[in-house]
Amino acid sequence: MNILAKSDPQITLKEHIDDCLIIFKHLKESFPAIEDICNVNGFDFWNTLYLSIIFHDLGKAHPEFQHILKKESDNWFHQRHELFSLPFIEGLEIDNSTKNHIRLIVAGHHKPYDVLFNQYIKGYKSLQSNDFELGDDDILDYQKEFKKIDWDEVVDFLKKNYQINVNKAGIINPEKIVLPYLNKVKTGKIITGNFTYFQLLLLFGALKHCDHLGSARLEGIENINKDDFNFLIKKKETLKQTNKNFHFHQIECSKTIGNIILTAPTGSGKTESAILWLQKQLSYYGQGRIFYILPFTASINAMFERLSNSENGFGKEKVGMIHGKLSDYLYDYLDDYQYEPNAKKEEIESIKQKFKTIYTPIKVITPFQLLKHLFGLRGFEQGLFECLGGYFIFDEIHAYSPGVFAQIKVLLEYVTRHLSAKVMVMTATMPTYLKHEIESVIHPFLEVHADQSLYNSFDRHKVILNKGLLSNGLDIIISDLKAGKKVLVVCNTVKQSQQVYSILKDHSKKSVLLHSAFTGEDRTKHEKDLKRGEIDAQNPIQLLVGTQAIEVSLDIDYDLIYSEPAPFDALVQRFGRVNRRQLKGICPVIVFHENNPSDRFIYKNEVTQKTLAVLEEIIKADGGIIKESKLQYYIDLVYPSRDQKDQDIFDQTYNLLKNATGQLYPMLHSKNNEEDFYKQFDGIKVLPSSLRERFIECLKNFDFVGAERQKVQIRKKKFAQLRNENDINLFQEKFIFETTKGKLITISYWILTKKYDHAIGLIYDEQEKWNDLDIVI
Repeated sequence: MNILAKSDPQITLKEHIDDCLIIFKHLKESFPAIEDICNVNGFDFWNTLYLSIIFHDLGKAHPEFQHILKKESDNWFHQRHELFSLPFIEGLEIDNSTKNHIRLIVAGHHKPYDVLFNQYIKGYKSLQSNDFELGDDDILDYQKEFKKIDWDEVVDFLKKNYQINVNKAGIINPEKIVLPYLNKVKTGKIITGNFTYFQLLLLFGALKHCDHLGSARLEGIENINKDDFNFLIKKKETLKQTNKNFHFHQIECSKTIGNIILTAPTGSGKTESAILWLQKQLSYYGQGRIFYILPFTASINAMFERLSNSENGFGKEKVGMIHGKLSDYLYDYLDDYQYEPNAKKEEIESIKQKFKTIYTPIKVITPFQLLKHLFGLRGFEQGLFECLGGYFIFDEIHAYSPGVFAQIKVLLEYVTRHLSAKVMVMTATMPTYLKHEIESVIHPFLEVHADQSLYNSFDRHKVILNKGLLSNGLDIIISDLKAGKKVLVVCNTVKQSQQVYSILKDHSKKSVLLHSAFTGEDRTKHEKDLKRGEIDAQNPIQLLVGTQAIEVSLDIDYDLIYSEPAPFDALVQRFGRVNRRQLKGICPVIVFHENNPSDRFIYKNEVTQKTLAVLEEIIKADGGIIKESKLQYYIDLVYPSRDQKDQDIFDQTYNLLKNATGQLYPMLHSKNNEEDFYKQFDGIKVLPSSLRERFIECLKNFDFVGAERQKVQIRKKKFAQLRNENDINLFQEKFIFETTKGKLITISYWILTKKYDHAIGLIYDEQEKWNDLDIVI
């Protein structure tokens, strides 16, 4: 008879193994770096993985497990099928070291070892006693239970389908495999300095990839091939037609083998530089997954769209992305295809799952998607396997806090030293002390700079310092609006941006406000309005008021900017939204001298004051013209080094994570480190009370992403403040619904009674009018 491996639909064991072997074949093509890392002392990684795949689910041949898959009456009682695969491994005629690797990863391929031992081996308790073989103290009599499997049937299965002979072997209790491993972990014998450590880690990660993607019945995974770079060839031919070529720094990147740090102006083709570098690495080192790492959601969305473009990028099958707001992005993206709510929900989940796997060779992501593997979160073995021989491209790396930057340093050190990864770091404005931190962990590397002539051509802004507060200088801004200019205004706080926008919007033809206190739905709408305004020159968004939200990856081009004082690097990002395409000569960028009292919660006052001093120097030395070639000099004046508080945070974070990476144990994951990882994220989503009806409507239609898009994210400190001020500011509600399988699900959410306006956002100073009879606490 056929041994089953899956139900709903029923899939035979042979079908499942063969599906896993399809992925195995593609892994061999996609991760050639495994040879240098694991194949030492005669060890054969790929053959070991091959045998592990074939043997990993043989325990499903247990007759009671087969009854479960066939939906028949059974006496299985929550045993673990993978433990019944172990005796067949004992019958293999291979060296004991390889055999032990196979034992370990097969035993642990579903449950962490501590759970496996405590709940299913030593601490196993039967729920019922009828027809169930138990030894003393209700511990499963493993040998008697295993004898229920038809040994000859499985042996014939292996010989007939995979030409593998298995000798009759003694049955070893799984405790003798699992417990020694746990003891080695406890006594510190599982360490990264031992070459068998990475053999085990990467074998386990690879087996999980094969099992996962094989279960999904994927027919393979994608790679980046030579032809995928044809769009670069076309671009070069287009440049030649106008007697141009790639810039000097781009050509240097295309010739560099190994790690690289690139410094070049914003808008000078750093992305093309990265792709040219990538092309060279793939031709020299071979296949490896590519990670394009950016700090902000808007940056990631824009880069994903660029790289996945079928004409000027790699195409949609080759590029994925992961960030915390991916569902929101896909919800809006799929609107163009007019999906029904249920179909849209399924498609969103399908795309998200594909992006999370190794299917796509390029991922555009935040660093946190990689850092979580170093914290030992569940599935970290698959994550680290995917990093093997990978290509890591970091853009805007200076934008992170000291703690996150310390974690990135640990990541760079780990993947370059242990996983044969290659790194490219790109920057326009990075303090020298930060660059030295990177240099210390990616050595050897090459440093590439744009040439002086290119820097000179990028001079496009003239800084003007105005006295007083921006809010007291609105008459000047109004006069520019009346003159028909496209005006960008940037404030440091949401409240200030709302107040300024409320006054200025009536003096412009079309206006948009953009900040963090909008719902996901409204934020997307405002960004779409901006994009349409940039395309339609006859009907542009004349006035854009915003906060730091406009600093990242918005492809907008304004005539001038008025900004509140901020650190120099933040101002440079803001200025980059003026004269973006360098078609307007030299444009004014106006900064006001005076801060609002609340700005001290956003930026350090000493940094802002240093910045104002630097702007004064620019006015004195160069008539206000911001020389791109001097940006590094100015940045180092503002940030000569970290202050002591930031240095303490950096050192503590670096040391803690560095030590944690030495305690990553395959088949175990750290719950304590998981808590530490998620503590970093400062945000709680709340539902404005005026949107409650729309939220409930979405939930009733099982449109959970649409419901989430009605919420606004606020900081944890603000959340606590609102609760302490007045209990009625925030209260919790529950929505209960029944699934198609009859299961009751409860969704809890926080209602915020502050006023919300679709054009203005969340207004903390005003209460929404509401009927307390409708409130369920």
